[in-house]
Amino acid sequence: MYPSRFRYEAPRSLSEAIGLLRDGGDYVKVLAGGQSLIPLMKLRFAAPELIVDINNVPGLGYHQADPDGTFRVGALCRHADLEHSVQLAGIQPTMAAAAPLIADPIVRNRGTLVGSLCHADPQGDWASVVLSLDGSVIAAGPAGRRSIRMADFVSGPFENALASDEVAVEAVIPPAQGRRAGGYLKLERRVGDFATVGVAVSVEITGEVVTKAGIALTGVGGSTIAATEAAAALVGRPVTAESVGEAASLAAAAARPRTDHRGSAEYKRHMVETFVRRILNRVDGTTAERAA
Repeated sequence: MYPSRFRYEAPRSLSEAIGLLRDGGDYVKVLAGGQSLIPLMKLRFAAPELIVDINNVPGLGYHQADPDGTFRVGALCRHADLEHSVQLAGIQPTMAAAAPLIADPIVRNRGTLVGSLCHADPQGDWASVVLSLDGSVIAAGPAGRRSIRMADFVSGPFENALASDEVAVEAVIPPAQGRRAGGYLKLERRVGDFATVGVAVSVEITGEVVTKAGIALTGVGGSTIAATEAAAALVGRPVTAESVGEAASLAAAAARPRTDHRGSAEYKRHMVETFVRRILNRVDGTTAERAA
């Protein structure tokens, strides 16, 4: 099937892109990687009147750490850039674990982390990773820039908090206050499939005590789930069998899975608990694993 008729613009500056979004009509979409948007258009699940392709906008393809430890990912940074980043592997274990598990190599070569966050698919991997890290999305619009916490960015399935004249230009991860550890585990029916269950865990440890923690779940609810009670069970304590067990049980309780062709609700909750245990039992290293 062919997409509906649309107008295409390829601005060469961010201000030009914002102007097109402001004046472009009722239904405008931004194109970065296009790995979610183009299939939706071909199936006519999406029929935008205008496509604003930002690939010619300079200075958005970076991922970098600031001197204070803040980690930034530009809107045109590809999944593959993160997958092969030596810098990422050394300082962001949860992100490094997720990067090679995003879809398949074709998608990773074109798709972007920021685009995935904006797409807000409940089965998207990056949203739970960034949520577990207490990250934010930077939006640019006619009034300037604003920061939107990931906890507030996804407003529902395939819905985000961007205004119609705003473009997401960056994802930001705050600096760790101690040693950062964690991982991402994903259950899928076959390589490249959507997640049946995904779990992101991030902890910051000072001495032997967890000072901050985040746990977020993919594919087990109508949107990405922040397992806040599970994360809170880890804070102020060393990582022990008792704290790991408590966090894993609370994470499973936070899941809202449905029985479908990918498995029963009971099975998915069990996998949430299992993945939390696996990641926390290996907090000294990066955990990257597909479960077939």
